[in-house]
Amino acid sequence: MLKLSCNVSDQFQIPSQAHCRFLDPPRPISSLRRRNASLPFSKTRPLLQVQAVVSDQGSSRVESASGSLADRLRLGSLTPDGLSYKEKFIVRCYEVGINKTATVETIANLLQEVGCNHAQNVGFSTDGFATTTTVRKLHLIWVTARMHIEVYKYPAWSDVVEIETWCQSEGRIGTRRDWILKDYATGQVIGRATSKWVMMNQDTRRLQKVSDDVRDEYLVFCPRELRLAFPEENNSSLRKISKLEDPAQYSRLGLMPRRADFDMNQHVNNVAYIGWVLESMPQDIIDTHELQTITLDYRRECQQDDIVDSLTSLEPVDDTEAVPKLRGTNGFPAAIGKIQDQRQFLHLLRLSSDGSEINRGRTEWRKKPGR
Repeated sequence: MLKLSCNVSDQFQIPSQAHCRFLDPPRPISSLRRRNASLPFSKTRPLLQVQAVVSDQGSSRVESASGSLADRLRLGSLTPDGLSYKEKFIVRCYEVGINKTATVETIANLLQEVGCNHAQNVGFSTDGFATTTTVRKLHLIWVTARMHIEVYKYPAWSDVVEIETWCQSEGRIGTRRDWILKDYATGQVIGRATSKWVMMNQDTRRLQKVSDDVRDEYLVFCPRELRLAFPEENNSSLRKISKLEDPAQYSRLGLMPRRADFDMNQHVNNVAYIGWVLESMPQDIIDTHELQTITLDYRRECQQDDIVDSLTSLEPVDDTEAVPKLRGTNGFPAAIGKIQDQRQFLHLLRLSSDGSEINRGRTEWRKKPGR
């Protein structure tokens, strides 16, 4: 939907074939109002409010209503039709790894950020990851059921990335959010992503179907016709992930969530699971390959005192499912790398205490340039 944050229990089965500062100066408030007035369904689109300077015992402080100051400063805005949102980001030094390129966790965090900013931009609340009025009234939250990310080229330190995102209904079972990532300097598509979300009651922690009232609140901001980041038939974002059975080839046992891993909905944030999955990857693959694709199915919540085991095993690459046949879609000219240079792994995160499944995943890796 219009928020991003957490993970999901396996109480809900989702069908695998069900169809996430500088270059442009901030627009003045007056022009934003004119733009908002031209949007479809503009009667539901609240106008941005001007912040006020308040005197406080001789000093001045800025008070901003509903993120209006942030809206003016960030490099993001709705597209002209009002049905998707674009934002530009600089890759910071603390967001890159040893290769001086952004990590996959950085990419996932940017996807989450642009999704939340999209929700704020259309006027949804900032508490509980940009929830709607009905969602707050019913004590509901959106939780991640599946996340699929493909990175064709990792941006480097100081590169500028432009991310476009939009969301769509998945009927009664939930919603989906898609993203396209571009190198802003060249316009090249460097990544794509898609995700699926379901509703959870914040008090009972149980899943429930999406009501008409909830769906109606966000559908006005969604494309009229189905738009997919991965429109290719039988694309890898739809592939079912088999459960990894013991004994796994590689493991990292005894992982514990840090306090910093919990978000405002009191979940371990979905990005933390990516780090746990990668903890059990063999070092020789980390040294010679880079992550091209990651798919995670979220099965249950992880609590603060839980201890987690990360398991990984090599999965044979099936030539009939190889990514290189996907060409010319959404601006991405061709897949990268040879099949013989690719490696594919299955992953499982489970509770150390009783072996309960938290998360299952698949990763695909390509040879690093020059290797």
